Amino acid sequence: MKILQIHNHYRMRGGEDVMFEQICSLLRDHKHQVYTFERRSNDVIGLRAKLAAFMTGVYSGAAKDDVAHLIRTERPDLVHVHNLYPLVSPSVLEACGERGVPVVMRCPNYRLACPTGLFLRNGKACTRCEGGREYWCALTNCRGDMVESTAMAARSFAVRTWGLIREYVNVFLPPSAFVAGRLVRTGIPKEQIRVIPNTVGVPEKPCDPANGSYIAFAGRLSEEKGVETLLDAARLLPRVPFQIAGEGPLFESLRADAPPNVTFIGQLSRSGLSEFYANARACVVPSVWHEAFGLVAAEAMAHGLPVIASRMGALPEIVEEDSTGLLFDANNTDALAEAVEILWSDASTAQKMGFAGREKVIREYARDVYYKRLIDVYSFAVGDRTRASTAQAAHLAQSA
Repeated sequence: MKILQIHNHYRMRGGEDVMFEQICSLLRDHKHQVYTFERRSNDVIGLRAKLAAFMTGVYSGAAKDDVAHLIRTERPDLVHVHNLYPLVSPSVLEACGERGVPVVMRCPNYRLACPTGLFLRNGKACTRCEGGREYWCALTNCRGDMVESTAMAARSFAVRTWGLIREYVNVFLPPSAFVAGRLVRTGIPKEQIRVIPNTVGVPEKPCDPANGSYIAFAGRLSEEKGVETLLDAARLLPRVPFQIAGEGPLFESLRADAPPNVTFIGQLSRSGLSEFYANARACVVPSVWHEAFGLVAAEAMAHGLPVIASRMGALPEIVEEDSTGLLFDANNTDALAEAVEILWSDASTAQKMGFAGREKVIREYARDVYYKRLIDVYSFAVGDRTRASTAQAAHLAQSA
């Protein structure tokens, strides 16, 4: 099968960029022909470029022409769309529709309902923009910059009212049932939605959390990740060591506010992250936003670690209470500290949960499982478009 993958990389590399790369790699490993159309937000520098990016986020004739050229020359069987903003835009979907190429769109966030894609405002979960009320993004200055907040609200409104996404996307691919439910609330028909959980690599040798010497956190250090709650819980457990891996806009302020038993170790390489998990007792995912999947939770489980996660978004779909880990209510410092204390003081329970988590990852999130689910969706989309084209041709012939 020939597949064209379309993605706008983020300014700071994150889970969506990782999944785009993994999907391309996985398809090539199975001998599919993969073509890519990529843009990078790092190219947007300066006020003039930002204003131009707002316009291209709504509609980019140049991107549409480029994708149309790729379709003409490479003749893909299907187009898989990832992130469209700000340099690609839904205009590329029009190019696909005009040439009869089916489109599958991955929905790893809430961009179809929320201008920022996060359902987050001032560090707290917020769904005010849901239901076509994206003006709240501007009214409440969700981005902390009125120009940027207003531009994102305007872009979201324009894209929604133009309707290119709903007109030309055949299948929507959320990574969790939670996101699927939110898509339905925006008006996407259930029959156009197929849930495919993310895939993570499974190390050949699992770690043994019974030997872990600290509680781990790995991820972007930004307000939605709930690291402040983790620091507050660490203060209640002065004899428990915590290590925090990652970078982000809150790195310096969090490190300055951390108690003595918390160590910040910065951004890690892939091999460094594996070693980080291997020496931990448990991994904490204290998010305060509605996680669309929770890639860090699944990665930690793949290594054999139990996970302590907030009950936000899709995290309870990954972390099963008292089986693969423990759950707590977001922002609840006492509940998080209690969960940490349970696993820190009971090595055998940590070991048992870690084993169960790894087994779940192998069963649900392994690469071969993801590939089969993805190809099933691709085949459905191609067949659906073929059936639609045949029916349309028959209708036109009958009308003639």
